[in-house]
Amino acid sequence: MSEKKTYEGKFASIIGSEQAEPANIVIFGATGDLTKRKLLPALAHMHRWNLLGPHSRIIAAVRDKKWTKSKWVSYVHDQLLHYFPDAILNPRSWQRIAAKLELVTGDLTDPDMYKQLAATLREMDGKKNALFYLAIPPEWYECVAKNLKQAGLADESEGFRRIVVEKPFGMDLTSAQELNQTLQCYFNESQIYRIDHYLGKESVQNLMVFRFANSVLEPLWNRNYIDHVQISVSESLGIGYRAGYYETSGALKDMIQSHLLQVMALVAMEAPLSLGANDVRDEKLKVLRAVRRIDADKVDDIAVRAQYSEGKADGVDLPAYRDEEGVAFDSTTETFAAVKFYIDNWRWQDVPFLLRTGKALPERVSEICIRFKAPPQTLFDLNEGNVRNNELIFRLQPDEGMLLSMTAKQPGLSTDLRGVNLDANYGMVGSGMPDAYETLFHDVLLGEAGLFSRADEVEESWQIVAPIMTAWSKKEDISTYPAGSFDVPGMDDLMSDCEGGWRTLSTKERDV
Repeated sequence: MSEKKTYEGKFASIIGSEQAEPANIVIFGATGDLTKRKLLPALAHMHRWNLLGPHSRIIAAVRDKKWTKSKWVSYVHDQLLHYFPDAILNPRSWQRIAAKLELVTGDLTDPDMYKQLAATLREMDGKKNALFYLAIPPEWYECVAKNLKQAGLADESEGFRRIVVEKPFGMDLTSAQELNQTLQCYFNESQIYRIDHYLGKESVQNLMVFRFANSVLEPLWNRNYIDHVQISVSESLGIGYRAGYYETSGALKDMIQSHLLQVMALVAMEAPLSLGANDVRDEKLKVLRAVRRIDADKVDDIAVRAQYSEGKADGVDLPAYRDEEGVAFDSTTETFAAVKFYIDNWRWQDVPFLLRTGKALPERVSEICIRFKAPPQTLFDLNEGNVRNNELIFRLQPDEGMLLSMTAKQPGLSTDLRGVNLDANYGMVGSGMPDAYETLFHDVLLGEAGLFSRADEVEESWQIVAPIMTAWSKKEDISTYPAGSFDVPGMDDLMSDCEGGWRTLSTKERDV
């Protein structure tokens, strides 16, 4: 065995992955932004580390009939040159990737295109396994699912057939229910993978390991010792080219309803009976069902929204949201949202869970903060520099890792105190952490559904935010905050009954 192959095998074992069965990987929307930025690099990484089954193929489903296989191969080459150049700088590696590429063309509404696709699926190791990735707008999901079914491509008699759909999973409870019912008309629930890239992040996955493989903090993981939980996603960029989507979504739908409620469920869930997908998702669903329902007339007490105005974020001048291309001049779409939830169960009764997210904020930081209650008796004087201690941080981006912030004596003859951090940075382990899409792609190929949302989870999360959506839809104006700041009106009011206030989101405070 060559030295290079030995190293690749070791790397595969480091990231805890096994080689998937060979499969026909079909991408609808193969020339779109998601495919070039995320899907193609993820598949190239998996190929590099021998995680794709031998002889697996990557099949583009393209509407434009002028496309040829050679054009598709050239397109993939150009995108990988930009997003993952290592994949093509080694000629032998690129040749192996290029050999996997196939193409079918035709309109998504044309049954003949699906017949062509069915004929293209190659048998590998006696099976015609197929993964259908819908990197297309949600309004096309029904059309594609229906045609796949009619072409016999949902039938698993010749191998597994799995369909992957991207969020948004509906735009409200009714549309989510309709989408679930539609997909379940053509595919079994076990074949449907609703992808949430946040659940593929290494730090998010580590939550379960940290909680259920270690007993040191389990006695503290409850209302008796935890004051509150903050889950924050701060983005320094504005909306960029996403105005068409963002105007119909906003921060609440885009992040809180999907990503952050899922993360909250992982933080708050009980230990599952096993790591089987349904056991894990059953426990997450229990958390979502226990979330205290919000009275429509009290939304202002637990939720804050705002929109960025002109300013400078992360050193870049940004126009006001309403001045961004594609945004209505009188838009009331929120670019910042914060909500305080309560989980009414034995473990978490009356512990606030504060979820916040926004665009055009000072830095790009995502983290989970578990803030513990203050000691019952104050024996030492804590100054302003120490009020943020006594908390456990899971850093999701950048700098993935964990940090336990505590208070200690300042070295010397005085009794002054200082904060100290016990910092576990995943970057110390190595530079080979897989991207979220690699993890999720690989899980679909293995049939592991634990990191994907089940239909009832999606519907429950929409029910939770429905009163907020209704209340906000009736408002004709919206507060603003300067781009590059956290000066959001009303944000601090959500912390009135919480220890220590909002945690400062910054990559600059790693060393205390």
